[in-house]
Amino acid sequence: MTTIDLTKSTSVFSIKEKAIRITWNLCWSLATLLPRQLSDIRIVLLRIFGAKIGKKCLIDHGVKIWIPWNLNIENFVAIGRYVEIYNYGMVTIGTMTVISQYSYLCTGSHEYENPYMPLIWDKIIIGSECWIAAGTCILPGVIIGNGSVIGAKSLVTKNMPEWMVCAGHPCKPIKIRKLNKPLDSI
Repeated sequence: MTTIDLTKSTSVFSIKEKAIRITWNLCWSLATLLPRQLSDIRIVLLRIFGAKIGKKCLIDHGVKIWIPWNLNIENFVAIGRYVEIYNYGMVTIGTMTVISQYSYLCTGSHEYENPYMPLIWDKIIIGSECWIAAGTCILPGVIIGNGSVIGAKSLVTKNMPEWMVCAGHPCKPIKIRKLNKPLDSI
């Protein structure tokens, strides 16, 4: 009978990468304490550590980002407080998208059929003009189509189509997302 042996599990990071991650964690832990109004300081720090971030973005306080060089955020993106981006794999977030508070974007997992349970990962892609509502969990390999709304506390385990309102455990499409005319144009 085969048994789990985590003593044979090895780190995916070199010594140099571990040193960079320690430096990142120290710098970021201070930056996350800054108030929301100082989002620009967090964005500068993310860029220094290799994140690609577009113009006019907001990164709220308390956000956790595991590996900044695996983060690509386009223009006019807002990431709410206490969002966690656990990104061994690349996370891409499209223009005009909102990731609401307490959401969890998880690119990593473990190969559970291997007795050493090595770390595995895949990308997450969130399209443009999306809203990921509060407390949503998005798992590795998921693509959220442009314009989609993912309801609060949803568990997204597979790709979601464009311009749909989706929700649930597991998340599934519920209805087409239709935009009304803005009040200022009436």
